[in-house]
Amino acid sequence: MKDRRRVEDLSLDELQQVLQQKKQAARDARLAKYRQTGRALPVVPVGALPEAARPASDAVAPRPRSRTRRVLDALLLVVEVAAVLGLVFVFYNGAHLLNTLNQEAAQTLNASVQALPTIAPTPVVTAVVLPGGHKPRSLQPDLEEIPANLRPLVQSMPAPVIPTQSPQQAARLIIPKINVDAPVVQGDGWEQLKKGVGQHLNGALPGLPGNLVLSAHNDIYGEIFRNLDQLGPGDEVQVYTADQVLTYVINGWRTVAPTEVSVLAPTEHASLTLISCYPYLINNLRIVVTADLKSN
Repeated sequence: MKDRRRVEDLSLDELQQVLQQKKQAARDARLAKYRQTGRALPVVPVGALPEAARPASDAVAPRPRSRTRRVLDALLLVVEVAAVLGLVFVFYNGAHLLNTLNQEAAQTLNASVQALPTIAPTPVVTAVVLPGGHKPRSLQPDLEEIPANLRPLVQSMPAPVIPTQSPQQAARLIIPKINVDAPVVQGDGWEQLKKGVGQHLNGALPGLPGNLVLSAHNDIYGEIFRNLDQLGPGDEVQVYTADQVLTYVINGWRTVAPTEVSVLAPTEHASLTLISCYPYLINNLRIVVTADLKSN
């Protein structure tokens, strides 16, 4: 039954009790409103906590493993270790086997290479005959001078590649005693000797150590070297470059076979070699004039 007494009729304890009840009612109203709007979560009683949320002290201690289980675990560990060791052995053995196979293959290959016949390099024409050879009273080269086994090679060879003239190379040749004054071109092939004196492509430069080899015809294309046999020891030969004049002193001459290619060999000092067909209008030999650089 509701208390209808006035406030001034209530005692101090009753007033405090009424105030406490109003506060509790207001609190409950706010909490209900928060729950409706999702601003408050339901409170779970302590006794209703799930198993996983309970303190560890409340968990049930695991049962100790049986002896059989411990033995099985030990056996499984041994098997795993043995499997790992076996895998390591397989990899090591495979690498060793591969290395052995590679060594055996290399030895077999080397033996096969050594068993192959040595192929001789293709001879170059200028290495077996001297330049300038041609038939008497003819404007055709004399292929009969070339060994028979090399003639097909000579006929099939392309024209040589002529390097670009440089300032250090010979450009002009003067031999005062026999009135020779002719241009010098690079290369001593058939086409080059049509233009004047041809320089053998051996890398030699005027005035420097090496054999400077110059060739020209004796009875065709100007007969530039017709009178080489009139030269003797002490006669001078002048070789012009773009910026200097080199003087060589002749020490002698001789006749050789067209295949005497040793006269093309390099020298350790600055030397000059003049080559032409010989005798005049016969041309079955070569005349070779040698000279050394005149010291200052």
